[in-house]
This record gives sequence, structure tokens and C-alpha cells, in this order.
Amino acid sequence: SRSSSIEKNYELPDGQIITIGNERFRCPEALFAPATVGREDSGIAEMVYNTIMKCDIDIRKELYANTILSGGTTMFPGIADRMQKEITSLAPSAMKIRVVAPPERKYAVWIGGSILSSLSTFQTMWISKQEYDESGPSIVHRKCF
Repeated sequence: SRSSSIEKNYELPDGQIITIGNERFRCPEALFAPATVGREDSGIAEMVYNTIMKCDIDIRKELYANTILSGGTTMFPGIADRMQKEITSLAPSAMKIRVVAPPERKYAVWIGGSILSSLSTFQTMWISKQEYDESGPSIVHRKCF
């Protein structure tokens, strides 16, 4: 039946099995159409388009051809194809659109942060636990901006 093809079982860390239905599609859909969850924000593809359009005209072609997905939220099945389709519908018709979804994208932000923190030029921005405990979040602005 149609409903059983939508439903999928997941095993939680404690061993409990839960069945998820159309929620599997509604959650990622909110990224593209925030109005589906009562938000007036732009969807993710529209945000990418708006960001590219705010950049210098000379680099837009490169940006359209090099959209790279990263982070755990981009692990939804089919998200790269959907982004490609949505950005293509917004961009100038002759523009080559390429959305890349590397297999390790779930960890890309962490990897990038670890590389950044290992650079000698970044050491002046390091914050110890003691400094953070003494100053709170304001220490980040003081040392990094």
C-alpha cells in the first residue's frame, strides 16, 4: 500500500523501534518552504540565490557553479538534486548551476573549524575555559572581532 511505502522504521540508541511516516518529508520541506511550518523566512535555495546576487557580478558564475552543501542538515536524501532544481529555477536561464554534496559533508564544518584552529594566525583567538568562565560569551567578540 501507499502508506506503508512512506513509513520507515528506525531503531533508537536505546533499541526502541519507531515508525516515521510523512514527517520524513515534512521536516526537510521546511528548509525549502518555511511557510509550511508558519515561518515567513525565505527558503534555503532562495537564500543561496539572494546571497549570490549580492556578490560582485564578476564572481556570480563561479558561485552558481560551486554551491557546496555542508553540515548534518544536508544529509536528507535528494537534497542536492532539490537544491539544483530550485536554484536553477531562480538563476538566469543560461547560468550553469552545480550543487555538490560531498559524502563527508556531515563533518565538513567541524573539519573546517579544526583546520582553522590549527593555523598559527588563529592562535591569538584561542579562548581557554578559564577565560570563558571569567568573561562569558563577550570574550569571543573581544578576541575574535
